[in-house]
Amino acid sequence: MPITLNENLPAYRILSDEGVMVMSPGRAETQDIRPLRIGLLNLMPKKIQTENQFARLIGATPLQIDFQLIRMSDHESRNTAADHMESFYRPFREVEATGEKFDGLIITGAPIEHLPFEEVTYWDELTRLFDWTQSHVHSTFGVCWGGMAMAWHFHRLEKHMLDHKAFGCFRHHNFAPASPYLRGFSDDVLVPVSRWTEVRQPEIDTRPALRTLLASEEVGPCLIEDPGHRALYIFNHLEYDSTTLKDEYDRDIASGKPIGVPRNYYPDDDPSRPPSNRWRSHAHLLYGNWINELYQTTWYDMSKIGTA
Repeated sequence: MPITLNENLPAYRILSDEGVMVMSPGRAETQDIRPLRIGLLNLMPKKIQTENQFARLIGATPLQIDFQLIRMSDHESRNTAADHMESFYRPFREVEATGEKFDGLIITGAPIEHLPFEEVTYWDELTRLFDWTQSHVHSTFGVCWGGMAMAWHFHRLEKHMLDHKAFGCFRHHNFAPASPYLRGFSDDVLVPVSRWTEVRQPEIDTRPALRTLLASEEVGPCLIEDPGHRALYIFNHLEYDSTTLKDEYDRDIASGKPIGVPRNYYPDDDPSRPPSNRWRSHAHLLYGNWINELYQTTWYDMSKIGTA
């Protein structure tokens, strides 16, 4: 939660420049409290696992969260029971028709990296959703393929196929320690990575509307801010559980797919030993910081979301 300081006090500017949460008395007096409404557009095949991962992170703040699950309208999940989808998910078509608004929306990745965006079966509806966020969502968080898809739709930032899977835990440099989204972050951050595609920093650099917050020398950009569209794009997986990379590795080994041992994940890179989670604290920081930004900047009257 932010500290309230007179905006003329030197500490106000100093702390603000350092990325510490500060609020002027005038702003504090206008604060009303209500539950934050956050949606999860879940494009992953193992929907329950993904729900748990994100719910664990966004539920770890002292703020009350109204968590809503959303799916593509005509895409049927083959890996999650139909009764679960019917009971807990609403199709985007229904959400769109009601005109309801959200403080935040998370859009997950999807295992369709090999396809050009326009060949994805639900691409037309997804792009309609991207445009809908600009008038109905205060802040959107695109994850992995979801982030790449948003960056392509809004900025024509290309995704490039890799000749081998970026797979493991990689060190990332914090390029914006004063960013409110990286409040409390170390200068050097370990992040799980699992993808066959990448976006490239030189191409981001030609788009001044985008700002890189976290990046790795080995696997490239990780966290991108898009202020003009009130969005963040993260291409890696701070939300992963301790064993998610292990599960992916074991699955590929069992099916005979060529896959290397995930780098810097198992102790001494030995897959016979249990992995340890070295990213959990930064995962909670990132999503907690995002939720704090929602709390400080969203409208109390939700009808005003997307109007300014």
